[in-house]
Amino acid sequence: MSSDFEEFEEIDEEQLPVAKNKLHNWTHFAGLYAAEHVAATEFVIGATFVALGAKTMDIVLGLLIGNVLAVLSWTFITSPIAVDTRLSLYTYLNKIAGDSMTKLYNWANVIIFSVISAAMITVSATAVRFAFDIPAQLNWYPTNPWFVLIVFAVGIVVVSIALYGFNAVSEFSSICAPWLFVMFTSGAMVLLPALSLDVLGKTLPAGWDDFISLGNQSIWTGFDSNGEPGIGLVEVIGFAWAANTITHFGLIDMALLRFAKKKSYGLATSTGMMFGHYVAWIAAGIMGAGAAVILGKSIVELDPGDVAYYALGWSGFVIVIVAGWTTAITNLYRAGLAAQAIFYNHSRKKTTIVVGLVTIVIACFPFVFSQILPLLTYAGLLVVPVGAIVFAEHQIFPRIGYTRYWLSYRQLAFSTPAVASWGLGLVFGFGLNALDVMSFFYLFVPTWVFTILVYTLLAARYGAKQKYPEAELKEKLRNENIKKFQEQKGKFEVPHSTDNSTFSSVLRVTGIVALLITLVLACIVLFGSSDESLYLANREVFYRYAFICTVLYFVVAYWALLRGKQKKQN
Repeated sequence: MSSDFEEFEEIDEEQLPVAKNKLHNWTHFAGLYAAEHVAATEFVIGATFVALGAKTMDIVLGLLIGNVLAVLSWTFITSPIAVDTRLSLYTYLNKIAGDSMTKLYNWANVIIFSVISAAMITVSATAVRFAFDIPAQLNWYPTNPWFVLIVFAVGIVVVSIALYGFNAVSEFSSICAPWLFVMFTSGAMVLLPALSLDVLGKTLPAGWDDFISLGNQSIWTGFDSNGEPGIGLVEVIGFAWAANTITHFGLIDMALLRFAKKKSYGLATSTGMMFGHYVAWIAAGIMGAGAAVILGKSIVELDPGDVAYYALGWSGFVIVIVAGWTTAITNLYRAGLAAQAIFYNHSRKKTTIVVGLVTIVIACFPFVFSQILPLLTYAGLLVVPVGAIVFAEHQIFPRIGYTRYWLSYRQLAFSTPAVASWGLGLVFGFGLNALDVMSFFYLFVPTWVFTILVYTLLAARYGAKQKYPEAELKEKLRNENIKKFQEQKGKFEVPHSTDNSTFSSVLRVTGIVALLITLVLACIVLFGSSDESLYLANREVFYRYAFICTVLYFVVAYWALLRGKQKKQN
């Protein structure tokens, strides 16, 4: 390769803009987000709405509105910046805020995403624990050596897949996503008759009014776990919108959406929000309430393994494991990127291995999972000011005549405006929380706006209003050289291809049929059980054959994936 490109050959690929030949179609992101957001945490969040005392209509309407707002946030805030720059936030922030703040911020992200991954590994381990009759881990520390061994076994799978980068993550997610959605939906259908028998005295609600009555009496009653009036429509909307603040307003998902061919692919997040955070949260509430009826316990006393087993039988163990994996893998990939941005002399694989091993150790301590919801909430408020700084510099500065990347043009390593804005944003956001002036779920919105205003004013005083024509020309030439370097390099790489052979088509059709059979069996349980004895018989049939279909689906899906890879290599 030309000596003009020696500079880029020494830079890790993850720190350069994504090459054109590595971009993906919307289907990759639809599968990725569907798998990530139909996750083991949905079992917990489904129970959380019950514990917080939401009403049925507030859940149905509020989750719809909140998740639509989340999709729009990815589409109009995260995706445009990701596609414009083709960089992860971890790399792009360095151009805007300098090395010092970037390192501090990346350390925060390494910790946040490692803990999230650890929590998901722990959730997956609870299913394996349940299968082998290992006692539930109720303390903050592990009390059984076999549980620790299971955590390490589950964690090694997560680290192994995350090591291979975005393609491996998206391929694994694309296999899991359809099955996860089918199983969450089926689980709700299988346990709804148990709830209906307990509350209405019949196996099936007669209509919409009956369903709302069932929900109000046994699931989303409007009263919290202490018997006090619970949250309302506004809080449910805010909860759904804020659940992924860290990734859309906080711009963390630039790491994923930088691979998108078009900015509009931000809409592909709707698979995760509508199927995962809408359907799966509602389904998880129904499954949790149904399992509680069968076991004679409160829904808040159950762990994901309990709920999944009584909803799906042996397939329930698989769904908790797989749902935990899909979220853990994506977040470990993010943590590896953040670590690699700190230790830029090391490859992303090396940093991911180290971060992964630490994550597995953390996963051995069950308290991490029990505190995951407070962690997600505060983590979102922590990173939103940084997302606001990047948004201001990338989207607002060019429109008001300020210079984008002024800090790097001045060759400064420390950005006083960025650090001060982040700090003031945190004081503002957590200050509003301390004063209790508004619902915590909406604090990210005024915090985001406040940080944008503060950063814009401070940056103007420190050099953003000045022009740097020589530096801008040098940056433009460098970007053009990067594109030429990647074009030359891309000539030696095999392009994406799809295996459309007859046998591979048969494998894909077989997988679809396995999913359809599972749905049909679930429908038979829901609509074909006229009395309790028939319901119990149909449920046992579902348990048995749904598990067979699960095994069949993963075998043929993985086989089809391997054939596609073999074709690419040939």
